[in-house]
Amino acid sequence: MATHTRLRTLTAQLGALTITMAITQVPVAEALPEGSADHHAGSQIAKHEGWGNTTRPPPLSAPRYDGVPGMDVSSHQGDVDWGKAWADGARFAYVKATEGTGYRNPKFTQQYNGSYDVGMTRGAYHFALPDRSDGTAQADFFASNGGGWSRDGKTLPGALDMEYNPYGDTCYGLSQAAMGGWVRAFSDRLFTRTGRHPTIYTSTSWWNRCVGEAARFGDTSPLWVAHYADVLGPLPHGWDYQTIWQWRAAGLFPGDQNLFNGNHEQLLRVAQG
Repeated sequence: MATHTRLRTLTAQLGALTITMAITQVPVAEALPEGSADHHAGSQIAKHEGWGNTTRPPPLSAPRYDGVPGMDVSSHQGDVDWGKAWADGARFAYVKATEGTGYRNPKFTQQYNGSYDVGMTRGAYHFALPDRSDGTAQADFFASNGGGWSRDGKTLPGALDMEYNPYGDTCYGLSQAAMGGWVRAFSDRLFTRTGRHPTIYTSTSWWNRCVGEAARFGDTSPLWVAHYADVLGPLPHGWDYQTIWQWRAAGLFPGDQNLFNGNHEQLLRVAQG
């Protein structure tokens, strides 16, 4: 990090004694390099679209909603108490693995393996930075750093987090056609590397603005949609139904609160491909 150095020298002459004091370094704000970034799923959606209410989100209450309760976490949650999350009702989890081509979640192993060890179905996700490198490069980085998949019935397909640019232009300076092409390149490469197309995480507002009808992914990619409200609302172009709904940014479980659109048997089928 760049710094300014302020030199303050206090010199007091006490006979032959000279006292010199204090060199203080003051940080200068600058954009974090890609390798230092850690943006969790929904961080920019909440910033741009709001939390959906003005009070702290209520705890997830399974009887209120149909579906399987779950969660997603990143390094912001640190070492997760997976036993408690399981006891509270969470049955699946997505864990952030990577961002761009320079960031790896330092808590990934504890979070990814810990969720599996307590019995959850779990998967990894990648926060996309489409203006930093192409979709193929970011899919390779993700697949090599936690974004794999196995047909064990406990591993969800890797997820691609597409949301507002943390650093600038909402759509990363790309046209709808270019953004659709970027997502297609990521999806195709991840399929080559893992045998599964990615789950796509996004919000309806961002996707319709930045991808729109330029490309459709509903035939290959499950939809994980973020909308912080008690009613889901319209879905992004290209999908007829959601597979996962991120409906709260906080609540009973660590991280974001999610609902799988189905029962445990259907969740197993998604994991098995």
